[in-house]
Amino acid sequence: MIAVVGHRDLGKPTLELVEAELRARLDRLAEGAAALVRAGSGLPVVFGRAAREAGRKLTVLLPARGVVPAPLPEPDRSAAGELLVLAEHVRLLAFDPADRDACVGADERLVEACRTVLAVWDGSPSDGRDATAHLVAFARARGIEVEVVWPDGSVRGRA
Repeated sequence: MIAVVGHRDLGKPTLELVEAELRARLDRLAEGAAALVRAGSGLPVVFGRAAREAGRKLTVLLPARGVVPAPLPEPDRSAAGELLVLAEHVRLLAFDPADRDACVGADERLVEACRTVLAVWDGSPSDGRDATAHLVAFARARGIEVEVVWPDGSVRGRA
């Protein structure tokens, strides 16, 4: 499995650069390895599109309350719909999508299920809101291969 983690505050121009780079990376990574992403807007959708364009099977993790999908925050709902259309498989994972710590825990489980993590990361340390640096360290501490993806011209911020 190949997963993606990364900054949530990426604008459309950066997401376009990242999508092209993710597609290129997925083309050269282990043939047949499926892609895994947690449902959300921005980077998860870009990764889902790149994975499908690269011919990868896509598994999407949805938050759940017991055996029922939990409602996503409003900004993530339409993105989750697109991911579900792209997905070959859907997994329910018990966590509250409105709770930052629960989302980080869900991402840790996502990382643990993978052989390779593509980290869309500018190299900055965790700031209490963005957990990308934490997830990179988490993966590396477990011997999971991490490839940092930060194409030239990428910037943080929704502009």
